[in-house]
Amino acid sequence: MAYRTLTSFLLVCVSYSLCQGRIDPPETDWDKLATDSLNKALKQTYNTNLAKNIILFIGDGMGVSTVTAARIYKGQKQGHPGEETILKFEEFPHVALSKTYGNDRQVPDSAQTATALMSGYKTNFYIVGFNDKVTEGNCSAETEENKLKSILHHFNDAGRSTGVVTTARLTHATPASSYANSANRDWEYDAILRETNVAGNCKDIAYQLVYDNSYIQVAMGGGRTRFLPNTTTDTEDGSKGKRTDGLNLVSEWQKKQNEKGRRNQYVTNKLEFERIDPATTDSVLGLFESSHMQYEVDRNKANDGEPSLEEMTEKAIKILKKNTKGFFLLVEGGRIDHGHHDNTAKRALEEVLTFENAVRKAIKLTNQEETLIIVTADHSHVFSIGGYPYRGNDILGLANPLLYEPSLDKLPYTTISYGNGPGMNYTIVGRENITGVDTTSDNYVQQSAVPVASESHGGEDVPIFAMGPMSHLIHGVQEQHYVGHVMQFAACVGKYSNNCDRKVTNPHSASSANEIQFSFLRMIIYGILGVIHSMCLF
Repeated sequence: MAYRTLTSFLLVCVSYSLCQGRIDPPETDWDKLATDSLNKALKQTYNTNLAKNIILFIGDGMGVSTVTAARIYKGQKQGHPGEETILKFEEFPHVALSKTYGNDRQVPDSAQTATALMSGYKTNFYIVGFNDKVTEGNCSAETEENKLKSILHHFNDAGRSTGVVTTARLTHATPASSYANSANRDWEYDAILRETNVAGNCKDIAYQLVYDNSYIQVAMGGGRTRFLPNTTTDTEDGSKGKRTDGLNLVSEWQKKQNEKGRRNQYVTNKLEFERIDPATTDSVLGLFESSHMQYEVDRNKANDGEPSLEEMTEKAIKILKKNTKGFFLLVEGGRIDHGHHDNTAKRALEEVLTFENAVRKAIKLTNQEETLIIVTADHSHVFSIGGYPYRGNDILGLANPLLYEPSLDKLPYTTISYGNGPGMNYTIVGRENITGVDTTSDNYVQQSAVPVASESHGGEDVPIFAMGPMSHLIHGVQEQHYVGHVMQFAACVGKYSNNCDRKVTNPHSASSANEIQFSFLRMIIYGILGVIHSMCLF
């Protein structure tokens, strides 16, 4: 027994030394790095303009550990150690932490967190666009007084354009929270209400998008089957539509847009998407998959495939920015979350990088003096990075299992792991031995501690990154619904629609240096006035 244990131990040592060679860290001028950051902070000024446009990027499930792993992964793909790499949104001048717990849950779901972000109000588990008086599945509580208005609704009320772009289904929890009101996030189409014997006249989410929110000019993502009757067959994958009410919501959407006099297009693949001319198009409905869009690592980039999140973001901005009053756009990286739920870390990290590309494109296409861009997550995941790996160690590879903190079972483990999920694979003799396993493959399932079919969300705070008008309001540690209030205030809509007397011509007038200069000038003026006043009295 002792001999077998020693042999196993030595085999792990050999396999690790062959695969995980130590590299010399690059030389870094740490002093200069810190000084440059310090000088940048000292020169920072505030943009107090009204936000004509707002783009809210939600990386679904993109917690702090995911951001860290993604930056390392990005750097290593570029041939660097990785730890020193910076994601584009990490360069934003203002950063905060968001407390994601829901009104009734310590660890939340995407419906209640997205509702908090969109409406500025924390609500209950599985609830879309209603306050905390509504509980999961309670159709009778879907009253007007319990409805919440989202930032998208407020922008429409102000005569500004609106759009939603996602790699998930358009009717999924996060995008739905921008336009719909539902006592259950799963009520994406009518049949599901009938199948679950829901009493009442609650409307499904796809129906609400087309009939109640037809003003939305750009809606792109997946989920075709939620919009089509069960008598139709999807031309791409042969799946049947899911609607049992006989409605073809795609046709209904086209009718609604025609009634509004809008030049509209319905597209289902990359070729049709690329033919959209933003200059001659007023509204777009893009449904590129029967369910969720493909992971980036699987995406078909041919004409019969689908556009990337970056491409959809670009097209949406070019259409929406034609409105001189401004626009609101929600962009969701929805499949980051799905990669984590399946314990497939590489897929999740690839989704973060395509999400980053979309952020970069948005910055390029907009004017930061009038466009507030916020990047955040709705929640985190039980996703961790550990094991004391050397600098530059493959973030998807093995940790240093025999150095500093060896595993008690003498088996190798990866730097990345999950607290729970489908990755727990114990044999009769113990944990799975992953010696020789390619842990960097697209489909590798990371090991987890607790076996569950779908890995759960995490309850820790998530980051918020912001740039543009009033982005300095993103600071400190905040309740998640605070973001909704910042957006309303910055754009002078909703609750803060009467607070519009703060327009300034100098977008950087709120810097501390300017405040000091103004105070000094005011002191001189008051002094002169005092002398004049004294002379008059004398």
